[in-house]
Amino acid sequence: MKIAGFGFRTGANLASLRDALAAAGGGVGVAALATAAEKSDAAALRALAGELGLPVRAIAPAELATAHTLTHSVRVTQRFGVGSVAEAAALAAAGPGARLLAPRAISRDGMATAAIAEGTDH
Repeated sequence: MKIAGFGFRTGANLASLRDALAAAGGGVGVAALATAAEKSDAAALRALAGELGLPVRAIAPAELATAHTLTHSVRVTQRFGVGSVAEAAALAAAGPGARLLAPRAISRDGMATAAIAEGTDH
């Protein structure tokens, strides 16, 4: 099962999230979208989930903090306790033993990041 994790700024729009997902490898085969719980109701993310017909998984701060990410943003670490929200959310939602297919990808406008993790069904 593949999960697309997202990190994004408050001003990110649907185009930002689409672009980040495309840069991360696209949505083919993705079973769900995931992000930090406090961002999970964002209109742009809900719109993307609706377009793709996928559920959104809200990842609690404690779950995010346990993920080992490939990339590290000082700003994100200070706010969320993890190097990359996109990578951590994807890994947490994909379950134990999940692996990132690649480091997070950044949208062209710099407003969103996405990463895809693959895990076993749970």
